[in-house]
Amino acid sequence: MGSGDCGNCGIATHSAPLLIGLRLPRSLLAGFPVCPKIHTEFGAPQHCLFRWYREQPGGGGDEPSPGGAIWVEAPVQDRVFTPTNAHIGLRLKLHCTPGNSQQRYGLPREVESSGPVEAGPGACTFDSRHLYTKKVSGEGLIRTVSYNVLADIYAQTEHSRTVLYPYCAPYALELDYRQNLLKKELAGYSADLICLQEVDKSVFADSLAPALDAFGLEGLFRIKEKQHEGLATFYRRDKFSLLSEHDIAFNEALVSDPLHKELRDKLAPYRLAQEKVLQRSSVLQVSVLQSTNDPSRKICIANTHLYWHPKGGNIRLIQIAVALSHIRHVTCDLYPGIPVIFCGDFNSTPSTGMYRFINSGSIAEDHEDWVSNGEEERCNMSLTHPFKLQSACGEPAYTNYVGGFHGCLDYIFIDINALEVEQVIPLPSHEEVTTHQALPSVSHPSDHIALICDLKWK
Repeated sequence: MGSGDCGNCGIATHSAPLLIGLRLPRSLLAGFPVCPKIHTEFGAPQHCLFRWYREQPGGGGDEPSPGGAIWVEAPVQDRVFTPTNAHIGLRLKLHCTPGNSQQRYGLPREVESSGPVEAGPGACTFDSRHLYTKKVSGEGLIRTVSYNVLADIYAQTEHSRTVLYPYCAPYALELDYRQNLLKKELAGYSADLICLQEVDKSVFADSLAPALDAFGLEGLFRIKEKQHEGLATFYRRDKFSLLSEHDIAFNEALVSDPLHKELRDKLAPYRLAQEKVLQRSSVLQVSVLQSTNDPSRKICIANTHLYWHPKGGNIRLIQIAVALSHIRHVTCDLYPGIPVIFCGDFNSTPSTGMYRFINSGSIAEDHEDWVSNGEEERCNMSLTHPFKLQSACGEPAYTNYVGGFHGCLDYIFIDINALEVEQVIPLPSHEEVTTHQALPSVSHPSDHIALICDLKWK
């Protein structure tokens, strides 16, 4: 991403904008937006000038390039270019001139695509959902998306190809292919807030952040400890500004933050459970945003991905207790009275202790989830939290649909004292989800389904 506009920062204002990096994605599909990765100095991507070209088959174009190809200018001068079926088999070229907010321009650069535009997959699971989200939501509304996007490090293993997703065409598990689908899907939701889980570090930097930046969204990333993937939160720049970030790793916070002393003491007698909690690398991303239209409106956006193991209900309860204590600190001590939107893959169906705890505000010490992994790892305790939270999208039959499992694991929890649901964007139909047996597929980039709702300040 660019280093931002220099504004009136002394000496830098005399420097012409400079294009340091310009790259096109490796994979180009007809009907899917192409978003270049742009790196500028003394300028910003939104102030650059763009000219797109397509290869001319068999000569007769505007200008030959040193490589012998002949290029025809496309009637598009936007940062994002969406090739059509007419471009299949042809390469693309981008001519970019770096600029700044004072309409000063530097030396242009060009980049050609490494391969030609290929045919897209036809209908995707998200096409019908885009009919509800063509425009950005109106004043006072917050369109919120939560989505586990399936990290490449988990999609590209032998285990994934042969055991988890044997029904998925191998090319549809490849990163470049899935990124094309994902960028089109996310851009088409016209969201104000997007919370993603399982985001590869390189996918955030090289693909999602540049693409969503072109659609007006600013991105924040928090990596999991000792992992290559993590959480990403995006917010619409003209609706929100970032006030502060308060991310934590659950294991570190539990050990060292005085906030969690009471929980630490309750867990101390249960050595095996304590050990398991401290081994986990799960994190919580917390961002405080301020409305650009009404600065008195501030909001806390929390995003997490809890421990995955089917028998890990006890560990998830501890993790969510740490999360809610931390969010309470941010929304009561640091920014008294601000509401929370808590998104994520909680790896918990509506029948679990974790879901009950979030919904009801308490969990009893005799709840069965405290022994979810057997007597040895038991850790009975009663817990409470002060929030009034509810799942904005209800309890869908499933948000994760793979060959061996389907269930509702993902939620957008909202503070019902301050927020209400204006509309929930319908999930894809069961027929759409199962067209290619299960997820992911050639028409859906993840094994999860995005949750989308429009929220309204009360």
